[in-house]
Amino acid sequence: MDFPQFRRTALTTVAAVLVLPFQVQAQSTLAEVESFFDAAQIVAGPALVDCTLSGGTETTCFSITVIAEPSSYTPGPWCPTNITDGPDKSGIWLEDGKVHVADGAFMQNLSTFYDDDKWQLSDPSTGKINVTDSLEACLAAARPDVDPAYTNHCVQCLVEYMPEGATQTYVIPVEPQPLMRGRSIGFAGAGIARNGVSLAAAAPTDAILGAYTIAPFDVCGGHVNPHAGYHYHAVTDCLTTLSDMSDHGGQIGIAMDGYKIFAQNMTDGSTPAKLDRCNGHETGDLGYHYHAGDPGSNAILGCMSAEYGCASDDPTAVCDATARPPRP
Repeated sequence: MDFPQFRRTALTTVAAVLVLPFQVQAQSTLAEVESFFDAAQIVAGPALVDCTLSGGTETTCFSITVIAEPSSYTPGPWCPTNITDGPDKSGIWLEDGKVHVADGAFMQNLSTFYDDDKWQLSDPSTGKINVTDSLEACLAAARPDVDPAYTNHCVQCLVEYMPEGATQTYVIPVEPQPLMRGRSIGFAGAGIARNGVSLAAAAPTDAILGAYTIAPFDVCGGHVNPHAGYHYHAVTDCLTTLSDMSDHGGQIGIAMDGYKIFAQNMTDGSTPAKLDRCNGHETGDLGYHYHAGDPGSNAILGCMSAEYGCASDDPTAVCDATARPPRP
């Protein structure tokens, strides 16, 4: 008998036996992912791809490309145009753990709300509110170094400012790679919602308010960034109503590290027990998973409990989450 050939054959057989369970699991994951995103506008995928996660682990991810806006509702409104405008023409603002209606009266009283007389978004004689009303104004006011011309403006960027059919591609590990300690959410954001919209990291409210601008969210907790498109900073009923409810609440998304994200509360309205600082915990039937933060907290997740993947507007990009993406 040719023993070297026998050994090669035996090793090949063992390798095949070891690989098979992962392939079965991966294909099962793809089917589950495709079913979960039934409310999203999928352009490509889900498909298995090679990826490098934020901690340097080289593994297998699923890739899915979606149109980056909801199909079940039209985003907005955000900024009221006059101090007489009510909630039907306005969005919301998140401050001190609370959700505030950002209507005309709210805009008129920002100097009192923030105890700073420099706030003056409206014309005292007409009640008209300063609102960014073009792509150029959006680009100038929504950047980190706000153009001084847009001080004391309500900043809104509209979905129609984005290129038609703009997509976002998410590359997320099939098997989460846990970290010893949770880390900050990366450039890819917290995850992707069931309807294909990005679940973003906390909004940089200090930078926004520091320039005497305010950028409200719509009642679904979303607004538009001219580079990232429409995205959420809070999870509201807009997402929970899309969920298949269980005793543990509805799953509203998948985190960039591969763990599931459930609604803030359980189905009976109670608060999930023993959440860690990333808003996650482990249960016998679901394993480790997250719960979305309170809408007023401006933090869908507290941090990432595992290495995260990538999000990009380039569907051909190879995911290397260790690389810092270029600034837009």
